[in-house]
Amino acid sequence: MKIVQYCQHVLGMGHLFRTVELTRAFRRHQVVLVTGGPVVEIELPEQVRTCQLPELRMDPEFTRVYPGEAGRSLKEVKKERQRILMALMRSFNPDLFLVELYPFGRNSFKFELLPILEGIRSGELGPTRVVCSLRDILVEKQDQRAYEQRVLAVLNTYFDALLVHADPAVVTLAESFRSTEHIQIPVVYTGFVTARPEEHAGAKLRERLGIGAAETVLVASIGGGRVGAPLLHAVLDVYRELTGKKRMWLFMFTGPYMSELEFEQLQARARQYTNVTVRRFTRLFLSYLDAADLSISMAGYNTCMNVVACKVPALLWPFEQNREQRFRVDKLSRLVDVEAVETLDVDWLAAAVARKLARGRPTRSGEIRIDGAVETALWLESRYDRVAGKDRE
Repeated sequence: MKIVQYCQHVLGMGHLFRTVELTRAFRRHQVVLVTGGPVVEIELPEQVRTCQLPELRMDPEFTRVYPGEAGRSLKEVKKERQRILMALMRSFNPDLFLVELYPFGRNSFKFELLPILEGIRSGELGPTRVVCSLRDILVEKQDQRAYEQRVLAVLNTYFDALLVHADPAVVTLAESFRSTEHIQIPVVYTGFVTARPEEHAGAKLRERLGIGAAETVLVASIGGGRVGAPLLHAVLDVYRELTGKKRMWLFMFTGPYMSELEFEQLQARARQYTNVTVRRFTRLFLSYLDAADLSISMAGYNTCMNVVACKVPALLWPFEQNREQRFRVDKLSRLVDVEAVETLDVDWLAAAVARKLARGRPTRSGEIRIDGAVETALWLESRYDRVAGKDRE
């Protein structure tokens, strides 16, 4: 198949990483990955090429989008994005248009998506199938009823299937979208999408870094880095409290979008300690988690699934602006060794870290489906890759 994957990440990197993991499962197909957020250097499979639209970002309050390049008007950027995306669809003539999140989110980008969906529906852009790629939990809206009606109108009109990247034994779409019974297209639960660490990745990393088996490793991270800096400062406070009692290593990953000022402040504090490292990003994040005795992070989809894949105990600080991350922690805590961070008070957090470390790694982890990328590829292939050319059912 020829596949166009559309992913517009605006605040963090979770949407993009999940989408990239799917591209790796489409190894038998030609893929064009369309992105339009801040550029992130990610290694892609050989069969994948990228189409980078002029950058649009969104403010932390999710109230407006704005150009990533200074001096450009929003109107100008929108027009150029529309032109590039339409030209791609005409020239590449994909069998499948896989759209991340929309219409459940990213409504600010309907200006470029609706013309494509209309063109596919009318036959102008060829008999392309349209599938929505959706995470586990949706953000609540002020007028939930109106929101769900709008989503259904677009979904049932333009889309052929909805793939929910979750395990229904953990969470179902109906728990954050009440109108699921009115969805008129197939709804498929693929399992969660995440990479797995290589065999013995943690042990190999410890050996390379000179960390003994009896020494404690903490990994702290905040996803993309636009929010979450207070958590990393709190972890440094905890490290100061606990490091005198036990030899401890701390690896902190701020994400590429943390401001330069905040990054420098963290680095300055970290230099006071021998075994503390602060970095923006690492390609070996799964290896670090596999090596860790405890992960301390925010509760975004990708980090949570990395924690599950690595079977590492975790303290998770939910993003407070909406209930999505808190809901995810509550659901996962019933099956795996994760716990919500209730406050960044140093005494509370230090006690929570000490308690988790005293327990050690669990001997077994709850059974959660995390092969969502492979299952997504298999379902799409079985459904839409039946015959050569454009002869469809």
